[in-house]
Amino acid sequence: MSVSRLPSLFAWLVLCFAVAAFGAWFTPGEWYAAIDKPPWTPPNWVFGPAWTTLYAMMAVAAWMVWCRRDQPGAPGALGLFLAQLIVNALWSWLFFGLHLIGLALLDLLLLWVLLLATLIAFFRQHRPAGWLLVPYLLWVSYAVSLNGAIWVLN
Repeated sequence: MSVSRLPSLFAWLVLCFAVAAFGAWFTPGEWYAAIDKPPWTPPNWVFGPAWTTLYAMMAVAAWMVWCRRDQPGAPGALGLFLAQLIVNALWSWLFFGLHLIGLALLDLLLLWVLLLATLIAFFRQHRPAGWLLVPYLLWVSYAVSLNGAIWVLN
């Protein structure tokens, strides 16, 4: 890796972790502890390490495509990435901040669609960048099932 590319990697890391910090602003708290959850709900301590890993992988994937930004399709792929990142940021506010479980579920479904489109676009640009988003898509798929179950139970 060229040293000249490090500032752009740092910028993508800062952007992704800024979204993580925004989401962390809305903590589960007493409300989340009191609502009904399905038996496959992980303990709260799992979410921090999982999301930290996913945000780092997302940043590296975006950076890989950024490094190829002159390629046809790369700007669109990065646009999809930014769109899914915004939708990602909204979920914590909707779910933990406003306690709007159903709207948060709709947000997650939109995130899943945008993320799938981003993953496909990233695969077309740089296969390793696409592969870096696979765990994120799997986690969001799990989150959809979890959010959906919580919506039904409450």
